[in-house]
Amino acid sequence: MAKSFTGIVTSDKADKTISVTVTSRETHPVYGKQYTVSRKYAAHDEENAAKIGDKVVIVETRPVSKSKAFRLDKIVEKSRGSVELKEEA
Repeated sequence: MAKSFTGIVTSDKADKTISVTVTSRETHPVYGKQYTVSRKYAAHDEENAAKIGDKVVIVETRPVSKSKAFRLDKIVEKSRGSVELKEEA
């Protein structure tokens, strides 16, 4: 069974590649406290369909390059636009 993760696209600058941040909650083995862990994966996006802020599902596949071993499965939710920060005058 291939691994699949749901995450947010953080970069789509490279051609046919997206960077996906997957956030999960883990429990410390000794202390029992929960904490969040963020991991970044490079995923293959053949049609350049995903944009920054989209919620996507990525699936494990054979290595496409040195850093890419995942591919885009589907886009769950499109981003609703970005927030632009105003420059100081």
